[in-house]
Amino acid sequence: MAAIGTINGEAEATRTPWDRAVRLWLYAIAGLVLAMITVGGATRLTDSGLSITEWQPILGAIPPLTDEHWQEAFAKYKEIPEYHLVNKGMSLEAFKAIYWWEWGHRFLGRIIGLAFALPLAVFWYMGGLRPGYPLKLAGVLALGGLQGVIGWYMVKSGLVDRVDVSQYRLALHLTVAFVILALVVWLAFELAQPESERARGGLQTLPLLIVAAIFLQVVIGAFVASLKGGLVYNTWPSMNGALIPDDLLAIEPWYHNPFENPVMAQFNHRLVAYAVVVLAAVEAWRRFAAPAGREVRISAALLLAGVIGQAALGIWTLLEAVPLGLGIAHQRCAAILLVLAVRHLHVVSRRA
Repeated sequence: MAAIGTINGEAEATRTPWDRAVRLWLYAIAGLVLAMITVGGATRLTDSGLSITEWQPILGAIPPLTDEHWQEAFAKYKEIPEYHLVNKGMSLEAFKAIYWWEWGHRFLGRIIGLAFALPLAVFWYMGGLRPGYPLKLAGVLALGGLQGVIGWYMVKSGLVDRVDVSQYRLALHLTVAFVILALVVWLAFELAQPESERARGGLQTLPLLIVAAIFLQVVIGAFVASLKGGLVYNTWPSMNGALIPDDLLAIEPWYHNPFENPVMAQFNHRLVAYAVVVLAAVEAWRRFAAPAGREVRISAALLLAGVIGQAALGIWTLLEAVPLGLGIAHQRCAAILLVLAVRHLHVVSRRA
């Protein structure tokens, strides 16, 4: 690959003419994944996820176009438990409203697949990818394909004997979406500097722990969402007048409570949120108390501000009993917070 520029001497020689284009493409993909996470949150909050009862990866891209097609889709929805136990007697217009949310969610997934696969093929064919990137990006593409399968695996759990999807499968689906987002932005950040300028130290412990804690919070948040844990004890900082509610272990055996008891799900979500705030505060204090570059300090401050903002948004959402707008914002901001945490990890580990 040809080198460009000599502004930074030998360091600049490791850049390629394609680096900027590939990086911008990855940022665009990250934006689409963020939109997908947002639409997914709206689909869940509007109880739209079971409105399409079939999985057709190709033909499913075409929505119902005639009254007859709409009636056929509606008839299939009337066969599942959610219709009989939750939405009995709903109108066709009401069905269309939930159908469009789920269709939009699936269609956006198809768009992301094409937006990733086609440019990847071009960059790969033209030799525009850094060494190691073809396989890394192919791995992300494969994970995206697997995510589509996981999405249908999740939906299937709500079509028989349930009126909603399995909380375990929802947690898997949401977590994989966040993993994809983290991988895409990390690979983009790696392209922001030449290999020869990159610090060779390993990933730093506390920033890595913050990223891990955010992922744990995402998993717990998925259980809160699926179990509708945000609708119990809409007070803060207490839960039913106590810091530790008395029905925390209401389900037997006790080890089912974190995954099936909405009270414990919300309680755990609060605890991990407090832990993330403390970790981010300690990280910011460390960077400002010790000699550190301006970029590192700004990154630590942004991370702390993002953590505090997300915690405040979560409390507001809880106190208002999870209205649609706040619920969507809370999930979207969780994804943005993950990006800030991944960027901070990159800054302190690769550039410090």
